Formats: sequence, C-alpha cells, structure tokens
Amino acid sequence: MNIRNIKYNKDIAIVIINDPKTYNSLSSKNLNDLIITFKKLDKDKKVKVIILEGAGKGFSAGHNLKEVKNLKKKDKYNKLFNLCSKLMLQIVEGRKPVIAKVHGAAYAAGCQLVASCDLAYSTNDAIFATPGVNIGLFCSTPMVAVSRKISKKHMMKMLLTGEPIRANYAKEIGLINDCFTKSKLNSEVLKIAKKISTKSNLTIKIGKQAFYKQLEMPLKKAYSYTSKVMTTNMMAMDAKEGISAFLEKRKPIWKNK
Repeated sequence: MNIRNIKYNKDIAIVIINDPKTYNSLSSKNLNDLIITFKKLDKDKKVKVIILEGAGKGFSAGHNLKEVKNLKKKDKYNKLFNLCSKLMLQIVEGRKPVIAKVHGAAYAAGCQLVASCDLAYSTNDAIFATPGVNIGLFCSTPMVAVSRKISKKHMMKMLLTGEPIRANYAKEIGLINDCFTKSKLNSEVLKIAKKISTKSNLTIKIGKQAFYKQLEMPLKKAYSYTSKVMTTNMMAMDAKEGISAFLEKRKPIWKNK
C-alpha cells in the first residue's frame, strides 16, 4: 500500500500519499487505497480530524499519465474516472473533517483532491493547476470540485490556459484557507486540527453533511432543510450539554450523542 496512516494524539489521523516516484499520482491503486483508508477512518470513533498530505517533493500530480495512456479502452477510462470521483465523494460525504496539507504542486486530479477537502493549507511556494488542456485532455472531473470552491471566471481561466497559480493567489480566490512558510505549515495545520478535535463528533458530522447538501439547494429549500437539521441537532445530548456549559461558564463534556 502506498498510503501511510499515522495517528497524532489519538484523535487526529494523518494520511500520507506515499508514492513520491510518481509525484503521488492518483493511480487506480492509490485511489483504491485512499478510499479504503478514508472509509476505515470514517468508522473509527477515536478519530475526529483527518489530515491529508503527500510524501516527497509535492502533494500530487494527479492521474498517472502512463497508466492512462495504457488503458486504451473506453470502459477502462470510465472505470478510472469513476473511481477518482468515488474518492472525492468519500471525502465530501464522510463524517470527519479532512484538511489538505499541501506542498509542492497539486495538479489536475491533485488539485481536485485539495478542493474536495473541507479545509486546505499550503506552503507559500505551493502551486495549483488544472493543466489538462495542455495535453488535449480537459480537466472535466477536477473542475467539479474546484469550481465549487472558486468563482466561474477564475475557474475558466485555470481550465482554458492550464497555467498554474501560486499559493497566495489560491488563498485570495478561495481554493485554500491560508499559506505559510515550510517551517510553520505543520504546526499551523495541527493547530486547526486540534481546535476542531475539541468539538463534539456528532455535531461536526451533522454540520458537515448539512453544509454540502444545502449548497446544492435553492434558497427556500435550503432554509427548510437546515431548520430540520438544527431541530434534530437540538435534540442531541451534546447540544443540551453545550448550551448548559456555556450558561454555566464551564467546558462542555461531550458524549457524542
């Protein structure tokens, strides 16, 4: 398996794409391994936050073009791209917040992977691109995730030119949350992960699922849906505990129920 999964302080899982020889390409094998890893972590009650990073010189170059070239048949191409989409949906629909920790390049499906994560932080010199147009293969699946994070004009420029953007601009247009020096990235990502890990697992799960669902709804339907979600959330023990703790000026003791 080219995916390493290590624990930090028990409740934070760090997933590393460990295939530096292919610049952590999203080959069929790596995609399958990532799906298996995320599904396992999603069921692990001790894990509250997942950090995703790449080994070696960068985050991920996207699909393995040598593999893509050798597939040749239409059904095999379709299987590969569906598998990639399955990974992205696993991250979005999963219960746990996923933070992308990016260095080097995040290209094509690698950029898609960054956009699919709930939060994303990078080094100041990281670069992002959807460069498929340069090789005659439009980044159609990567644009699904990235276009849901940035505006249409910015997205189309990336897609039509294939030119990479730097971290500070990626932050400006909303692709990543922030960027730091190489020496600070790890501590800053752990800081936000630790902060999230102090919250109720149940509340985070409810909120994450509701966030992505309401985004695709018309305004009136979104309000109706989220009102029901908040009502359900309010009936949970953790909501009652959280409100009581706030009023009593003490730290809440989460039951995740």
